[in-house]
Amino acid sequence: MTSKILANGILRAVGILVLIGLTLFVLYKISTVLVYLIVSVILILIASPLVNFLKTKLKFKNTAAVVATLSIFILLIAGFVLLFTPLIIDQVDKLSLLDINSLKNNYTLVSNQLSDYLAQYNISYTNIFNSSTLLNGIDFKIIPSVINGLINVLGNFSIGFVSVLFITFFILKEKELYFESFKVLLPASKKEKIIISIKKSRALLSRYFLGLMLQLFIVFILYLTVLLIFSVDNAFIIALLCAMLNIIPYLGPLIGILFAALLTMISNINTDFSTEIISTTIYVIIGFVLVQLIDNLVSQPVIFSKSTNSHPLEIFLIIIIIGSLFGISGMIVAVPVYTVLKVIAKEFIPNNMWVKLLTKKT
Repeated sequence: MTSKILANGILRAVGILVLIGLTLFVLYKISTVLVYLIVSVILILIASPLVNFLKTKLKFKNTAAVVATLSIFILLIAGFVLLFTPLIIDQVDKLSLLDINSLKNNYTLVSNQLSDYLAQYNISYTNIFNSSTLLNGIDFKIIPSVINGLINVLGNFSIGFVSVLFITFFILKEKELYFESFKVLLPASKKEKIIISIKKSRALLSRYFLGLMLQLFIVFILYLTVLLIFSVDNAFIIALLCAMLNIIPYLGPLIGILFAALLTMISNINTDFSTEIISTTIYVIIGFVLVQLIDNLVSQPVIFSKSTNSHPLEIFLIIIIIGSLFGISGMIVAVPVYTVLKVIAKEFIPNNMWVKLLTKKT
């Protein structure tokens, strides 16, 4: 190997690294736009079945179907905001989530009451769970930062909402034109397989996101029912927050149960601990566990296995494996990514033994 070839190889490697660095830098700078695009893509996948229904069944023109679909979405969001925002604000205020000193005092009071209650049964609370160490370890000052961040997000919500709506409208309206332009760039030898993969993936992902919304709604209703049965204050906001945590498979529900238990105790801080707080909290935990059993054994298998054409055990293993490799973010995107990869594999390597086994229903 001559020095010239070696120098060229080094320069090429340096150039590739610089190009990768610049690409990552540009992606970081336009991260907000990328978020808008991702949200728009998800909305498009959810909205496409309704647009197609309006066009095929009700004979709407393409633009009219898109406008009608987005108008329905806007009306639903506006209705949710007008109906539930005052309730959410009122319940958040009652939970003292915006009053850091009150939150800390309530946590300390509940912790001390729990310690006294367990001491009646000769259980050392401090040996199991050192309250003072935990309390000192919690940085309550971070909560105002989180709240300020949420306020900033809400402040920019109008810009983000308009941007997402704008992107979604034009992609929905002209998706066939964009798709035809995209097909021109595809290699002729692989064009047909790529097009089939995209169409199948789009259909499955639309069903998946619709299924996810249905699953979260069912969990929210069941959580709310449990909290209302046991007359828990702030039931709506607790049920809403815990249902949103269900977006994180398996880990999210566990966090939600612990979160609900803590908020139930804090919400009933002025009642008797041994006769009211403990019993109500235990009932809520049992109720939430039953909701999760219903969700895991009925809702998820029916909704997700049908929407993605995958076996429930298959979905479970994929979420666990991807979660182990990439953490919580991996768990959230595991199912849609796996669904797309299955479709691609079936088109490009259909004779592979494992692909045949995993794509029987795809």
